[in-house]
Amino acid sequence: MITKTGYLSAGIDTVIKNISVPKGSFYHYFKNKREFGIAVLTAYGSFFAHKLDKFLLNTPLPPLQRMQNFVTHAGLGMAKYDFKRGCLVGNLLQEAPLLPEDFPDMLKSILDDWERRVAQCLEEAQRAGQIATTTPPLLLARMFWSGWEGAVMRAKLFRSVEPLEQFWAFFLQSIHKKSTCGQENEKDHFPTNNSD
Repeated sequence: MITKTGYLSAGIDTVIKNISVPKGSFYHYFKNKREFGIAVLTAYGSFFAHKLDKFLLNTPLPPLQRMQNFVTHAGLGMAKYDFKRGCLVGNLLQEAPLLPEDFPDMLKSILDDWERRVAQCLEEAQRAGQIATTTPPLLLARMFWSGWEGAVMRAKLFRSVEPLEQFWAFFLQSIHKKSTCGQENEKDHFPTNNSD
């Protein structure tokens, strides 16, 4: 539910109704909405890290193909729910200044973890000669997630996977290895679908 409405607008009674448990049972496990939110965020961070590993550690595939598969899967997942669900972390990032004081540190920790996983994949792409080596992979990973969360928000707004595809195509172009004459090295080019 929080992936749709965010944390601040999710009333505790609505949360309890949505998860279909008696109020007494809910308060047996959680003293308040804050504790519930922490549990949800922790579980989501672990769930999404596992999902990233499923794609990014699929080493029989080239590194950029693994990332492409993640992007495609994410778009299909958003379309499945009519673009009403997004990234829980992305939703909470928008609410960060108003969240309980321990939430921002949790969000930073989760983002750091996701960035490291993507950075590892991008480092492999650099070693394989798929992408340029001029920018550290961790910085590239941070750029990826900053752009990705914005693309997810636009996908929800326009109810289309196009923002995800556009961002991925732009990101690939920006990290693509160039030849010595400044042109794209065609043998290293990774094809993408451009919906424009």
